[in-house]
Amino acid sequence: MRTIRRCGKGRFRRNWPMSSDLPNTSRSLPIALLRARERVMRPVRGILMDVGITEQQWRVLRVLEEEGPQDPTRIAEGACLLLPSLTRILQKLEEKQLIARQPDPGDGRKQIVSITPGGTQIIRDNQGASQAVFEGIQAQMGPERYEMLLDLLNELYRDKAD
Repeated sequence: MRTIRRCGKGRFRRNWPMSSDLPNTSRSLPIALLRARERVMRPVRGILMDVGITEQQWRVLRVLEEEGPQDPTRIAEGACLLLPSLTRILQKLEEKQLIARQPDPGDGRKQIVSITPGGTQIIRDNQGASQAVFEGIQAQMGPERYEMLLDLLNELYRDKAD
């Protein structure tokens, strides 16, 4: 007879063997990364909702503010977006006058995207609230573990096999 018993946070645990060799979801890297992302982004989404921009738009603004004007391909890579999605995001940001697009002087078929003063102001206005979220996580984890986590995640990204 199979039994299911309730465990923390409304989840259920089954008391029968799994039919596959997959690790339990609590030990699955993709699921752990998704759960951690949701934990980190939940308060950030609240901040962005108040500003009227999406997570993806915020990432684009951050990349442009940090790295300066660049072509959409580099923005997509830096903001972890697919190019077709970025096209729509850039259109919305341009409508909100948070970015500007100009033809690339070296290749008129391409464009260069830059952040406007309005886009920079959104980042500056929300920098403190965003920083407070991450300082809270750092305080919870401890500074050394927080930095170690960032180092490990960046290493995992850098070592990607394309």
